[in-house]
Amino acid sequence: MKIGFIGLGSMGVGVARRLLKAGHTLTVWNRSPAPVQALVAEGAVAAQDPAQALQGELVLSLLASDAALRDVGLDGALLDRAAPGLVHVNLATISIELARSLAEAHASRGLGYVAMPVFGRPEAAAAGELALVLAGKTEHVARVQPILGAIGKTNIVLGERPEHANLFKIAGNFMIASTIETIGEAYALLRKGGVDPAPFYDLLAATVFASPVFKNYGKLILDRRFEPAGFKLPLGLKDVNLARESAAQLGATLPIAELLKERFAEALERGWHDKDWTAVTALDD
Repeated sequence: MKIGFIGLGSMGVGVARRLLKAGHTLTVWNRSPAPVQALVAEGAVAAQDPAQALQGELVLSLLASDAALRDVGLDGALLDRAAPGLVHVNLATISIELARSLAEAHASRGLGYVAMPVFGRPEAAAAGELALVLAGKTEHVARVQPILGAIGKTNIVLGERPEHANLFKIAGNFMIASTIETIGEAYALLRKGGVDPAPFYDLLAATVFASPVFKNYGKLILDRRFEPAGFKLPLGLKDVNLARESAAQLGATLPIAELLKERFAEALERGWHDKDWTAVTALDD
């Protein structure tokens, strides 16, 4: 397939490489040139501007936030320059409000829009082992199906409303953030009592908490390995706030999200902008 890709952060680069390895023709654009140059050396084509990435059958975008997506113009003006019938696949974690407006903006121009937020860190993206959550019109989701095996190990289709996929991802990231905080608090309790948390991790990771989230994040927190970041603290706070905003819009109550907001904000006040979001657990060291 002829595919465009916009947004080559640590996750985007991994996904783009998987598409190249699967034999797709890839045109890539990113604000900073280094990842573009790296992918061109592997067979991609460099887009001179974002519009050039919108001239194929699909365009995938993986931008950091609502603001970043709007800055590029994927909520309006840029779409006027897209190839007729293009389907835009948005892999980012964005607000449910923006998800709705994106679907409307694309439909008004005869373009397809599929929300496909992903679960997984950069190493999972590089290995093609992401978990994918899709929502969009049936005919547009069908257009995306041929690329799913290259980038993910599992996927679920939630229906035709793209914002449902984003709410699904927001809820998932809220659970991960809550788990990170809980693991940090448990380790701190053990250390205060003179107990080494290492055997605690070993036992629970092999038994009652034998899950990827506990195994992976629990080890990062145990080793205090907060750099290089797989998912930076500011993005963690962004996603916690997305959960809070979604709850406010939908009439839900998320008291744990309020605690997480304060914890992540405190970590950023310490200047930990380049640390992994697991660094929030070091606040009480």
